[in-house]
Amino acid sequence: MYFAALLARTEDGWEASDMELDDVESLSDLIDLARAAAVDDDTVVALIEQEDAWFGVVRVDGEEDPRYFVSNASAASRSSYGSMLTDELLGSDEEDDELDELDLDGTEDGEEDTIAAFTDADDEDEDEEDSPSAEPVPTGPLGDPRLLDDLGVSNKQLMTLDGDALSEIAESLGATEVLEAVR
Repeated sequence: MYFAALLARTEDGWEASDMELDDVESLSDLIDLARAAAVDDDTVVALIEQEDAWFGVVRVDGEEDPRYFVSNASAASRSSYGSMLTDELLGSDEEDDELDELDLDGTEDGEEDTIAAFTDADDEDEDEEDSPSAEPVPTGPLGDPRLLDDLGVSNKQLMTLDGDALSEIAESLGATEVLEAVR
């Protein structure tokens, strides 16, 4: 089970809103939701967690590039919303998928690759993780641990959070009440 919320900074503090993950099919959708929640292009922090297995933070400041942090990349990569974040952080995006579709072994489209024809049958039993093209996902934190430094959550604190991490982040931001209101 996931919990996700948006915290938008305003002149009067933080405003929280429940983020409906059913509307999020890609990381771009998440960024669009965050930008839509911004007040006067101020900072928006998207918080996502999956049952204490991992949490993610996405920070959006106006039109600047978003910044990301995931507490446990290995666990996050095995979930639909977490994999969006880990793929972005590891550089595994749609452009890479397009490269995978290209035939980089020197044969032309439609030309049979006889070596591949013989080895494909042998490789059917191989696990995808064992393939040399599969990029390993690191265990532990991944991303920018300093993304909340200026808001009161130090990189050291962010790196060591576990359990109810989102509540601890909200407390450091001074947004506990507004976050709890949308929980």
